[in-house]
Amino acid sequence: MDLFEYQAKELFAEYGVPVQKGQVASTPDEARRIAAGFAAEGKPLVVVKAQVKTGGRGKAGGVKLANGPDEAFEKAGKILGMDIKGHTVHTVLVTEAADIAEEYYLSFLLDRANRAFTAICSVEGGVEIEEVAHSSPEVIARIPVSPLTGVDHAKAAEIIAAGRIPERAAEAAATLAERLWAVFTDEDATLAEVNPMVLTPDGQVLAVDGKVTLDDNAAFRQEHERFADPGAADPIEARAREKHLNYVKLDGEVGIIGNGAGLVMSTLDVVAYAGEQVKGAAGAGGGIRPANFLDIGGGASAEVMANGLEIVLSDPAVKSVFVNVFGGITACDAVANGIVSAIGMLNERGEQVDRPIVVRLDGNNAAEGRRILNEAALPVVEQVDTMDGAARRAAELAASVAKGA
Repeated sequence: MDLFEYQAKELFAEYGVPVQKGQVASTPDEARRIAAGFAAEGKPLVVVKAQVKTGGRGKAGGVKLANGPDEAFEKAGKILGMDIKGHTVHTVLVTEAADIAEEYYLSFLLDRANRAFTAICSVEGGVEIEEVAHSSPEVIARIPVSPLTGVDHAKAAEIIAAGRIPERAAEAAATLAERLWAVFTDEDATLAEVNPMVLTPDGQVLAVDGKVTLDDNAAFRQEHERFADPGAADPIEARAREKHLNYVKLDGEVGIIGNGAGLVMSTLDVVAYAGEQVKGAAGAGGGIRPANFLDIGGGASAEVMANGLEIVLSDPAVKSVFVNVFGGITACDAVANGIVSAIGMLNERGEQVDRPIVVRLDGNNAAEGRRILNEAALPVVEQVDTMDGAARRAAELAASVAKGA
């Protein structure tokens, strides 16, 4: 889960990472009120910053300096409602302006390629780190961090020195790095970034901007509900999460249900390939693709299978469904019973299942699963013996349904 800047700074403040004061506004009037509060404290200069989960806000005009409440009102009015890389601005952060002498970069991240933690530090900050890596790679330091020893003050000082942070800022920057590491580890983050980390003329080092990505796999041991953004969540993904299903929505037409992440990923590839073949055979148009990733897990019951089918069929973009199960812990007869139960349940609720479902069962109790489906004689269910054959059939049926629509 990516956090908005204001949420990242809330976390930073809890761990003692120095940040400027600021408040969130969703209307120009609120921005004016917040700016008036700063003006009353003798700090009329504020920054109005679009709150979106993407970079490049400054280049897009989403970060503006305002001198006084009226200017804050004006600038907030221009930023709210903006589209920044496909993200609509619904809120702005109004924060006191920092007097910046120098800008640096600091982050901790999970380096999946090397299966390690990595600190990145640079004397050049304030721009996207990718730009620095391209133009001046020599000024970026990448320092491995052991998960066993972590970052104490000595390690933090090593990171800061490697990033060529000048001596006048080094001690305060090392302290900030220690605290940022605490945010990263204690909150189960995969990224904790400060860009820019600034030095002020009076010697303070501040986190002027922040970016944090939290690991959803660790949500069970954290209290991150306060950071949820329900308005940005896909409603189908939200319902799937409520049913404890591992579901990701994609932009295609064939709903995918499988048991085991590896099998589902392979199924996505096979369906995409079959969709291209169907497209080629049909001439122009076509382009059938997977509509979702849905892994029902290794020990799925009939109820889990029913929930999965209900979720996939709730997506109006789905024109056909491919159920691809290799029975191991998950027995194929349980999958078959789940399919029958789900269709019966949906029909009873008046949600007629009229989209074709292609089923491929193999492995544990496959023969019994096939028998259950044969005896149920569900008109929307079609069984195919092989994975490639089933993928092609699901793509063909999706193309046919889409053409008929």
